[in-house]
Amino acid sequence: MNFKSSAVNLHPNKNTMLSIPVKEGDNIERALKRFKKKFDRTKRMRELRARREFVKPSVVNREQRKKARYKNGLNIKND
Repeated sequence: MNFKSSAVNLHPNKNTMLSIPVKEGDNIERALKRFKKKFDRTKRMRELRARREFVKPSVVNREQRKKARYKNGLNIKND
């Protein structure tokens, strides 16, 4: 019997590693700044903080409705 081993990606649309190419003579501080900006764009920390504790679905829905009402109020004021 032949068994093929393959890696299973649980989150196919999420990359697991960030890479920042650093050229020779490039400033390391600038590379760190680029890394931090790229990391912030992935929203990984926001997800980790959200998963720190369980939030009931009804509470999540209530927060979403509250946010939608606030945004709708802003849109009405701007018109």
